[in-house]
Amino acid sequence: MKMLSRAGNPDVARALANIVWLGLERLTQIAVAIAISGLLARYLGPDTFGKWQYANTLLLVIAPVTWVCGAEILVPTIVNRPPADTGRVLGSAFVLRMGVSVLALALTWTWIAAGLIDPTVGAMLAGLAVTLLFREPFIGVINAWLQSMTYSKPQLIASMLAAIVKAALVFALVRMAASASSFGWLLALEAAGIGAVLVLYYMRRHGGTLGWHVDRALFRHFASAGTVFWIGLIGMYLFLKLDRLMLAHRVSFAELGLYSAAQQLNENWIALALMLSQTIAPAFVYRVQDKAQLRRNVLRLFAMTAALMIAGAPVLDALAGFIIARVFGPNYAGAAEIFRWAVWLSVPAGIEAIGNLIVLKYQAKYVLLAKWLLALAVAFVVNLIAIPRFEGYGALIGLAAGYVAAASVNFYYIRFRLRA
Repeated sequence: MKMLSRAGNPDVARALANIVWLGLERLTQIAVAIAISGLLARYLGPDTFGKWQYANTLLLVIAPVTWVCGAEILVPTIVNRPPADTGRVLGSAFVLRMGVSVLALALTWTWIAAGLIDPTVGAMLAGLAVTLLFREPFIGVINAWLQSMTYSKPQLIASMLAAIVKAALVFALVRMAASASSFGWLLALEAAGIGAVLVLYYMRRHGGTLGWHVDRALFRHFASAGTVFWIGLIGMYLFLKLDRLMLAHRVSFAELGLYSAAQQLNENWIALALMLSQTIAPAFVYRVQDKAQLRRNVLRLFAMTAALMIAGAPVLDALAGFIIARVFGPNYAGAAEIFRWAVWLSVPAGIEAIGNLIVLKYQAKYVLLAKWLLALAVAFVVNLIAIPRFEGYGALIGLAAGYVAAASVNFYYIRFRLRA
């Protein structure tokens, strides 16, 4: 780390140090996610594991509802305002997010109580949904503050430690033969723990007090300016989970469990692209005003991300059978072939993530909305045609088509915005 601090450009030094910590955190999260998935897959069996994955999919579809005033609005606002305004910025965002999160949780519990979903799925989702109260109001708000400084280390350390503790508790619950619904409440406990640590860290950096206040003008700005971005992000997550939502109506939960096992591993691989884009955005995109320099930066980021994904996908393809067998056991052998095809989705996903940075930099909210609505519509149509014919492979085709549609919108906007 000392070598990084000696770099000539302080923004580069901070970004490089951040990448190191993000890499450590991502490796930890991947290792823990794989270990936990393997434990639960073997313990629950394909059918119940498929229900567990479906409950998580439903949570990830519901969660974007709490992303009002997301990082694409909050981080640039913090960066462009004096430090004295930070308490008002974060306080206004917190109140808005908490209000929406409480409403989302209440509606989710009402839906479960009405018996509109499978009872086992509902029991799992009931605990998982409590994470809504902690992820965006606490973790998300403070993480935006950390991102604005290109300094994610505190949040990453808290996440790593919480992940390790979570893995130990999952192992303990498996040994105790706990019910499937218990694991949902465990994830809620993890979110609460990370949120508490980050609040204490923020208070320590600000004289022992939180100092958050609601600014009515900022509150109204976040509620209105962020609405289009918010709807766009909801569209994005619907697109990312549409494969499992539509597949669940065509195959058994056991088959859904095989597909979800492959996709869970693949999503950890794709997260590398998101990790790169999140850590480099403030220093190499958001703070760069010269168009020529920005074009050069974006081209380099495209090349770096594409090279990483193209280099890694063949390795994972070749090792798919070994990885699936070691992680999930012999009952999940059918997931290996799906995983072989799924890893190649990392190439368009990574390219899309980098192109999206320009959309966020210029706050092109209608471009973001149009992009994800287009990707969602394309994936929906392709899934309608492909899933009945090819099942899980058809869902992968739908994802690929959606990523290509989203990346195409990014390229068009970049060409328009950064032209000489």
